[in-house]
Amino acid sequence: MSSILEIPEDIRPAKLVRGNAGALELSGVGKIYQVNKKPLQVLQDINLVVRPGEFVTLVGTSGCGKSTILRLVVGLDNEYNGEILLDGSLITGPGLERSIVFQEHRLLPWLTVEQNVALSLDTDERSPGEKSRAVVEHIGLVGLKGFEKAYPRQLSGGMAQRAAIARALVPQPEILLLDEPLGALDSLTRSYLQQELLRIWRQQQVTVVMVTHDVEEAVYLSDKIVIMTPRPGRIRKIVTLDLPHPRDRVDPAFGRYRKEVLEYLAEDYSI
Repeated sequence: MSSILEIPEDIRPAKLVRGNAGALELSGVGKIYQVNKKPLQVLQDINLVVRPGEFVTLVGTSGCGKSTILRLVVGLDNEYNGEILLDGSLITGPGLERSIVFQEHRLLPWLTVEQNVALSLDTDERSPGEKSRAVVEHIGLVGLKGFEKAYPRQLSGGMAQRAAIARALVPQPEILLLDEPLGALDSLTRSYLQQELLRIWRQQQVTVVMVTHDVEEAVYLSDKIVIMTPRPGRIRKIVTLDLPHPRDRVDPAFGRYRKEVLEYLAEDYSI
């Protein structure tokens, strides 16, 4: 199914040509939290290679460390074992080449849509005119043209999430990290935004790593699904999907992938 919303050519950001940018590698990554002054192993020996432009999802039981992986990749936490490399260089902290979107949109309520999106360009070296154009282009990219002056309270949940995605994409990151960004939405809005994510991903040619609890969503969107074990989180299985886009949810091949992932997860859930 094609996207419900078609963005006119004159407001679409130019298609990016990234080459090999956006290659991510986690090697022997482990993470321990201190809980009540006792060590709690959250991640153990995570080894994962994400190729440039791939769409990869992480699935697993609650507490298995999926969101922790995103925090480490975006650079919010440097206390871990192993190495995390972007384009062959060690990640040591936050950077404009990595952006993250959370389940809650986290827009600042006293700022308009365009002001919220522009926040991501505060440290960008582009000229004021280039920044302004980038903001307009990315608001159009996510289908919010006409809502530039709207405040978050005037947006639906789906619209607010689209604004958050625009804010994450406007610096033109190599990697977009998505932490259950559609989890709080109703099923119809969620289905629509899944299509929009695919459209934006193809347009921007960005590497995407997404956390979700929705297996059907993972099969619909992903090149690869990384199935994790319960704490301490390890990689149980990586399922590579050989399905072209757009994907048909009632296709028998789609159903077989969904069944395969659910069977692995069933080992950790009482279902």
